[in-house]
Amino acid sequence: MNTRRNFIQQLGLGMAIPALSSFDLPTKVIPPFPPPNLQAEDFWTELKRQFPLTSDRIYLNNGTFGPAPFSVLRSMEVSNLQINSSGEYGNSDQERVKLAEFFRIKPTEFSITHNTTEGINIMAWGVPMKAGDEVILTTHEHAGNALPWLNRAKLEGIVIRTFEPKPTQAENLTEIQKLINPRTKVIAIPHVTCTTGLVFPIKEICDMARKKGILTAIDGAHGAGTFDLDLYGLGCDFYAGCFHKWMLGPSGTAFLFVREDALEKLKALMIGGHSDIGWDMTVNPPEFKGYVPSARRFDYGTQSKTLAVGMVAAADFHSQIGKQKVEARVKELNQYLFDGLTELSSKLEILTPKEKESRISVISFRPKGMDFNACGAELGKAGFRIRLVHEGKVNAVRVSTHVYNTKAELDAFLKELDRILA
Repeated sequence: MNTRRNFIQQLGLGMAIPALSSFDLPTKVIPPFPPPNLQAEDFWTELKRQFPLTSDRIYLNNGTFGPAPFSVLRSMEVSNLQINSSGEYGNSDQERVKLAEFFRIKPTEFSITHNTTEGINIMAWGVPMKAGDEVILTTHEHAGNALPWLNRAKLEGIVIRTFEPKPTQAENLTEIQKLINPRTKVIAIPHVTCTTGLVFPIKEICDMARKKGILTAIDGAHGAGTFDLDLYGLGCDFYAGCFHKWMLGPSGTAFLFVREDALEKLKALMIGGHSDIGWDMTVNPPEFKGYVPSARRFDYGTQSKTLAVGMVAAADFHSQIGKQKVEARVKELNQYLFDGLTELSSKLEILTPKEKESRISVISFRPKGMDFNACGAELGKAGFRIRLVHEGKVNAVRVSTHVYNTKAELDAFLKELDRILA
């Protein structure tokens, strides 16, 4: 308890605010959480009732946005009411402690950001590089990972080296090894690609990079909430994650993990209140005493207490199910859909790797006798929410499933896809 109190004092907690229990909960009744002893598929069917998803379509686009369950929405409603009733908006340091615990890291290694792209910008501009230094990315990057590095290349002359993702983890490790040279300073690849859902062997890549003195800055937009994430086990220096996708949290919430021994290797280019250990404008010259000795330096000024409360509620929802159980279910649905699409292989090409270790939550395919845009449009008309993938010139249909999806929904999707491609 003393350690936690000291940490909160170090970060500069504001005035305490009233407990949530002092306010009446919103009147909407949340369906009871399914008992754990339900048969497997019955449990997930009942769990779907925890989400306010409409029944007039089947949502298969969690890779873009993960709908929040009622418990997350209610927690934010209560927090917002509390703040606007008391006028005490507080800060997010208590939530930071809980969120860091969820990811099994230290609170001093956890920075709250607004989206994965913000975390990537902090990484891309904070790592020490000069003109001619090289960073390794893939040809399948999302704009959020591509543009920050491209921007630094444009403005400061760093060099971006890319490789085309391969279908196996061993091949991808080899591709990265081939690009490494004395000028390589950073490996900045996604944990899971947004294009085909390919999972990179991040632990092996980070182990290799550390031995060569290369920093690893991972785009984890599709990592948190799918894997039972072990950031220490991955071995990366920095990891930018998301809360509004697979974590099923509020929009505008994300995080940046900065490994303790890499903190001073990441420059804080934008700071504000709570980033510092002291400053004084009344002396001549004005004094800046330095940064707080934690990743708190990277998020500053007024933060949304309500959004942080929603992040904790999302983490609690995962914990209530069981993080390992969530990962197992995500993989189960992925395999079920992969098997179903394989039966339609005469009509489409599956772009997601067959190797189980190289996929988890996303599958992309390209119709053989139909334009992918037209296929996506037809699926939309039939009531299925999917995403079209243009990144990396993949030109495919992407399906991403989560715990609120059922096998019956995937059966309906496969049946309709078979009809569309007939």
